[in-house]
Amino acid sequence: MSRKEREGPEPEPEAGDSPFFAGLGKDDPPGKDPDRTEALPAAPQPGAEAALDGQASRYFASLDASVESLQQRAQQLIDRVNDSRKEDHTVMSGFRESLLLKVSGLAEQLEERLFHLYGLHNELIQERLQELAEVMERVGQAEAELQQVCRTVEAAYRDLCLQPET
Repeated sequence: MSRKEREGPEPEPEAGDSPFFAGLGKDDPPGKDPDRTEALPAAPQPGAEAALDGQASRYFASLDASVESLQQRAQQLIDRVNDSRKEDHTVMSGFRESLLLKVSGLAEQLEERLFHLYGLHNELIQERLQELAEVMERVGQAEAELQQVCRTVEAAYRDLCLQPET
């Protein structure tokens, strides 16, 4: 087991702290070195290749750890978003149920008030219909009396017209 595995993951290297970009300034791009002029590459030395392999493997191990850390952080963010959505759904469901109960209660109150008003109006209509029936009965009686008077007048007129003149 290596020393890195025992101590835990190394902190993420910044762009300027990476062993791969050692010797470059933080503001300089990786392809430019202000102190160096364009020169032909030197022939690789036998011991330098092993050192480069060691630096590259450390860099890639660090890169793998960074990628893994980013994946974990992304998953944590996704989990937080999903948890937040679940909480939002729960809140909205509770709000919907509460709203339905309130609307239902208000609808029942409105319905009760309407039935109460219908009852009052029905009583008024019933009273007016009763009065109308009484008036219509009196009109019927007056009509019958008027017909009786008309018959009496007609009979008296016939009697007057049929009597001989004396």
